[in-house]
Amino acid sequence: MSTLVQAIRMEHPDTLPISIHILPSAWFKYNDDLQRLTEEYPQFFDGKKTAPEDRRKRLPPTYRKGEHVDEWGCVWKSEVEGMESIVKGHPIKCEKDIFDLEIPKNRDGRLPHGFMYLRLLDLCGFEDAMVYFAEEDTAISVLIDKVLEYNMYQIAATLSRYGDIARFGDDLGMQNGLAIGAQRWRKYLAPCYRKMYGMIKAYDPTKLIYMHTDGCIHEIMPDLVECGVDMINPQFRANGLDNLVRVCRKERIIPINLDLDRQLYPFATRSQLFDHVGECVEALYLPEGGLGLNIEFDHGVPLDNMAAVLDAVEKYRHYNGKRIY
Repeated sequence: MSTLVQAIRMEHPDTLPISIHILPSAWFKYNDDLQRLTEEYPQFFDGKKTAPEDRRKRLPPTYRKGEHVDEWGCVWKSEVEGMESIVKGHPIKCEKDIFDLEIPKNRDGRLPHGFMYLRLLDLCGFEDAMVYFAEEDTAISVLIDKVLEYNMYQIAATLSRYGDIARFGDDLGMQNGLAIGAQRWRKYLAPCYRKMYGMIKAYDPTKLIYMHTDGCIHEIMPDLVECGVDMINPQFRANGLDNLVRVCRKERIIPINLDLDRQLYPFATRSQLFDHVGECVEALYLPEGGLGLNIEFDHGVPLDNMAAVLDAVEKYRHYNGKRIY
């Protein structure tokens, strides 16, 4: 059983679970130097080598430089190979388009990052989506129902293929809160997640739901738990450590896989990076579990800083409640 599963179930894992993601853009920039770095940390990486050309062949469409049109008709565009694209072309141009929108027919079980809330923004564009939410008329409800129906088809297609953990990602927050506010989120979006995650729990009550969500979302973290989420992957910087401690440790216990401060990685000293990791672990640690650390490196992070972060999490993953020097 993985330490992450133990942490979610509060089963006293021996060490903190560590999740490390290196974006393809970093591999394309550093290549052999990054390979050598990962080989120095066999506790985190498998050491397998992948040629750059093979890595490019395996890129998802939205990580390729140029344009990509998805099954909904959204046009994704990227200027950097190996970084996630952004949607520059939105198929819904007016309210009528919402009612004419057809649900894609594919049933391959694939739900990419941004499968519910962000899908609404991708389809309409941010400003128009905010108008529909503000007006609260039939259009936004119809659009939500169509996206939800598609998602339910996709989840149904993959129910038997989930492992111990069913993973989902949808960025619900902005830098300082929810764009639609917590009240509208609870009215329009919470029922969607409750229905989707409830479908998985009904199929297998032991299945764990893990949800990544960027932005300032601390005010709805308890709501996500009510929707069936067993572990949340929130960002350090957008939420603030004080808010995470208050919401996830003092008001109630919510297992989190904390996304360490990516904006700090490119510019911090080694000492600052150690202090950051130590501060987070010491504030959120529980002997029974409920805490993991999540790390993401892109091409903007120097190799020395990557090594410093890895050294820091290697040190603090063994934390047991006593200060580490």
